Amino acid sequence: MPEFIAEPTRVPVPGGKTIDEYVGRVRTNDEAVSIADMHAPAGWSEPAQTPDFDEFTLVLSGELQVVSDAETLHVRAGQAVITRQGERVRYHTTEGARYIAVCMPAFSLDLVHRDPDPLPE
Repeated sequence: MPEFIAEPTRVPVPGGKTIDEYVGRVRTNDEAVSIADMHAPAGWSEPAQTPDFDEFTLVLSGELQVVSDAETLHVRAGQAVITRQGERVRYHTTEGARYIAVCMPAFSLDLVHRDPDPLPE
């Protein structure tokens, strides 16, 4: 039987970014996949991570920068990027972005393996 999801669950995170999860560990107790609507303000960034999941990201507006050890990708509205499990990446914005993130298996703090925050200057 289909399961209707009337609204997402807001997942609290620091730094001004919002995560509205429609499917995943928080909203539907699903461990196989997570689907979230993300809003990252201009100048937002997070520490590098080496996750134990694949992440499929579709940018709806703005630009998301994805930094790997090999290159920096500028992913703009209407474009997508795939990052693979075990690949070290860092996400940030200059102008801000809205994007859909799909993680398989579902995102969790135990699987993301973020680098420690850098020391303040």
